[in-house]
Amino acid sequence: MTVPTGRRERKKAATRQKIADTALRLFLERGYDAVGIRDVAAEADVAVTTLFSHFASKEALVFDQDDNFEQRLTQAVTNREPHEPLIPALRHEIQAMVRHCTADGTAPIYRMIDESRALREYEESMRLRHAESLATALIADPDLSQSATACRTIARFVIDAYSLARETADPQAALEEIFEMIEAAWEVA
Repeated sequence: MTVPTGRRERKKAATRQKIADTALRLFLERGYDAVGIRDVAAEADVAVTTLFSHFASKEALVFDQDDNFEQRLTQAVTNREPHEPLIPALRHEIQAMVRHCTADGTAPIYRMIDESRALREYEESMRLRHAESLATALIADPDLSQSATACRTIARFVIDAYSLARETADPQAALEEIFEMIEAAWEVA
């Protein structure tokens, strides 16, 4: 994600982060279902309309890095050097995302997500959206000759790699195994 440069942009980014941090703290302290949007807004000292100008829904408060992750995935495709191999670029980005999501202190967040149907459904729709954005970037890449179907399939595999690895005891080893399969599938396509 681009670092805000102007005063106004920095202030907006700080407000957004304050809202996200406040929401997560309240959700973890009281439980996701026990906290309402008004509770988060009041605790963050912002208006409800301000909260909604930064986050489209209550679920989005939990996944505050959603847009950043999606952007980083597509940039792994669009910002690679000419003729730079695709799969290693995607592997690198997924590894960074898994490290972020398996860092110390994240287990309670994922327990909360697992316990909430609304959050699980939101996460699934988010993954599908990320896969579609990644597929769109792959299809548009003039250096890639694979079909749209192959691009969509690999995009789903990459997004699923993130989810599967995050849930294992050794996420990095899981990613290595999964990306060996992804690379083989890409070469066949």
